[in-house]
Amino acid sequence: MLKLTLEAIELVDAIARHGSFAQAASRLNKVPSTISYAVAKLEEQLGMQLFERNGPRVTLTSAGDEMLREGRWLLRAAGDLESRMRQIATGYESELQLVHDSLIPTQALIEDVRAFEDLRCGTRLRIGCEAMTGAWEALREGRADVVIAAGEGPTGGGYQAVNVGSLDFAFCVAATHPLARLGRPLQRGDLLDCNAIVVGDSARSLSDRTVGLLAGQPRITVPSMAAKIACQVEGLGHGYLPRACIGAELARGTLVELETEEPRPTEFFWLAWRTGAEGRALRWWRERLNRPLVPALLPRTVLA
Repeated sequence: MLKLTLEAIELVDAIARHGSFAQAASRLNKVPSTISYAVAKLEEQLGMQLFERNGPRVTLTSAGDEMLREGRWLLRAAGDLESRMRQIATGYESELQLVHDSLIPTQALIEDVRAFEDLRCGTRLRIGCEAMTGAWEALREGRADVVIAAGEGPTGGGYQAVNVGSLDFAFCVAATHPLARLGRPLQRGDLLDCNAIVVGDSARSLSDRTVGLLAGQPRITVPSMAAKIACQVEGLGHGYLPRACIGAELARGTLVELETEEPRPTEFFWLAWRTGAEGRALRWWRERLNRPLVPALLPRTVLA
């Protein structure tokens, strides 16, 4: 009988990801003593140590690292098999991964999630958020089944997409920013000595995407559009912002729109999924989200 089970690999994976038995126990809804006993028993059965203990923190040994390198592949394969079996039996996937662009807040999809849960189809829903090309990468690498993504998709195909909206952008600074005092359309040279505020691309392997950024230009990189807007309102830098999100700031004068010699083109948003994927849960989400999502789902500030 094999000593290494999928349950054991899942346990070791959880500990490695969270760095301690206690954190893994919390994640797995178990008590830490159960986790500690299970690891000790597994190490005894295998005749090797999987973790180095350093107080409450633990790290993988070389043997443990090798086990997880192959073991995580086995977990993914088992998950795919389970999903295919369940899909054959019911038509619904065991899990569906929905990833949306960081410009869209997850809470804007609450009613869609509620409607899906009302189906009681048994499909586990996993929602993720990525910035810039990160959503496209998640789809390409199998970390997402359906995405709401901005900009052009990666080359090579393998996916289908429908347009679900577009955004116009305005170049904005705080009223107190030096650029606001120039009194003329901005040229490239005007921007070189001022911080640009940019949203960091969450893609791991695809090339980082930047929009309107000059070579060598100083910048502050932030994790989301909400953070970008906040930084620009406080005068920390400049950049293009979605016009649909900043109406109140423009009306109050906390942001001012400036004309530039190179306006940013309209940004298109896409609902995309892998070619050939035909599970009933995916089909439901494709039909549900095939509507104008942007700018309808975007956060907006209101006038006080």
